Amino acid sequence: MTDRIVVVGAALLDGPRLLAARRSAPPALAGRWELPGGKVEPGETPDAALVRELREELGVDAQVLARVPGEWPLKPPYVLQVWTARLAPGSPAPEPLQDHDALRWLGPDEIWDVDWLDQDVEAVREVTGG
Repeated sequence: MTDRIVVVGAALLDGPRLLAARRSAPPALAGRWELPGGKVEPGETPDAALVRELREELGVDAQVLARVPGEWPLKPPYVLQVWTARLAPGSPAPEPLQDHDALRWLGPDEIWDVDWLDQDVEAVREVTGG
């Protein structure tokens, strides 16, 4: 049996706003929105993976805050875990450097204005209380 592989997602917060990232690849996911993040590498902790992934994908320095309750199945053997995070003091503004072609800071009344990936919907609900 294959061990599960954890994918970490960042609920990157700026006050009441949540950062959404639009996928540019693979074609099946392109144009849909997600919480940025990626796979935890062997020997890496989830929070270290999240900091690394946000640096690679968005060019930011992030501070991991807390794990969001729950985990969500992806394509086997992957499972999504989400953590709240914020930009570290002095961090550059996020840019879509890798796997994304657009970013949006969504206020509480805009959270559902984007077409979230199915697996991110429950995590976004958990983070936003909606």
